[in-house]
Amino acid sequence: MRIMNLTAEARTNILENFLKRSPNSYGEFESRVNDIIEQVRAKKDAAIFDYTKKFDGADINAANILVTEDEIKEAYEKVDEKLLEVIRKALVNIRTYHEKQRQYSWFDSEDSGIILGQKVTALERVGVYVPGGKAVYPSSVLMNVVPAKVAGVKEIVMTTPPGKDGKVCASTLVAAKEAGVDRVYKVGGAQAIAALAFGTESVPKVDKIVGPGNIYVALAKKAVFGYVSIDSIAGPSEILVLADETANPKFVAADLLSQAEHDEMASAILITTSQELAEQVSVEIDRFVAKLSRKEIIQKSLDNYGYLLVAENMEDAIATVNEIASEHLELVTKNPFEVMTKIKNAGAIFIGEYSSEPLGDYFAGPNHVLPTNGTAKFFSPLSVDDFIKKSSIISYSKEALQPIYKDIVQFAECEQLTAHANSIRVRFEE
Repeated sequence: MRIMNLTAEARTNILENFLKRSPNSYGEFESRVNDIIEQVRAKKDAAIFDYTKKFDGADINAANILVTEDEIKEAYEKVDEKLLEVIRKALVNIRTYHEKQRQYSWFDSEDSGIILGQKVTALERVGVYVPGGKAVYPSSVLMNVVPAKVAGVKEIVMTTPPGKDGKVCASTLVAAKEAGVDRVYKVGGAQAIAALAFGTESVPKVDKIVGPGNIYVALAKKAVFGYVSIDSIAGPSEILVLADETANPKFVAADLLSQAEHDEMASAILITTSQELAEQVSVEIDRFVAKLSRKEIIQKSLDNYGYLLVAENMEDAIATVNEIASEHLELVTKNPFEVMTKIKNAGAIFIGEYSSEPLGDYFAGPNHVLPTNGTAKFFSPLSVDDFIKKSSIISYSKEALQPIYKDIVQFAECEQLTAHANSIRVRFEE
């Protein structure tokens, strides 16, 4: 893995290289995705059944697209009891964390007859997309469903691609049942996103779509945004470790590889003030890669988007961390909590050498759906806030409006909106 000095030029080159990973850079796929969306809008069920046969090799129809209680029961029989126990433990942690994010309606009243406030309402129906095929992510089921349940969403529907046998992965179904999903549909890809966005004879239209997916899913979510809400357009996974000479090189190397194994376009970066640590981490990475099961994917990820950067001082290192705005940030320094106070941009911050990134992926409680590709500068992790909406409350009595109505009239007339002015003035005309 390459070791580089952290210079201004190096930082610029790295940031430019990262732009290639953004879903916004994959314009050649957009026409295919748009075709799929238009077909689903026009032909509804018929289109999603055809695409499921074409892309997943499964014969899905109106009679079997909805997962049955018998299929869920069968899934429980297949899942290891120990895994089920872990899922339930993780659910407790995730639910407890997200319950602290709840927001409530509020109202302020004054003796003058003014009532102002904010009414918080949960979304009515949410669609959760869960990838299938080569990889299975029951953890993503928990992370996307739990905040919606805590928010009070009335109905949660899930879509996920079936195998060629028309079945859904057992661990995915068990996670969905445990988390509280109401209905699961056997459809994946861009066609699933279109079905959730516009509705078909079988799949209901939702108010918001959340959940990760491949480039087709990401672009489909981008295309339907505005017809429905979405959580984000996620890019490839990424991790940045900020470390000094006190860090354990074996731990750092292992943590970098935990994200590199996701995808050939995943990013793994170490920024350190210690040349010796960078060299030791490089050695440990080579040792790990040689024996890990996904070593081909890992190696391509490291070759394309992996860096070991040596900074002159911690100030330069922190400035680069904030510029990159990584999805996952680990702080492994002598005083990590002090460093944390200087971090402005990161999806999730892991503090100390025993807070490795997979802890957040599976078990700790905070959400693992995080902003990628530098969007942590302005986006936040998935939360309960993503499943509510707010309405402003305004109530004035005649006595409260009387002293200020001429001010409003003047403002409206300044903007040449005479009907606005009249709407206020008419209430005080004799």
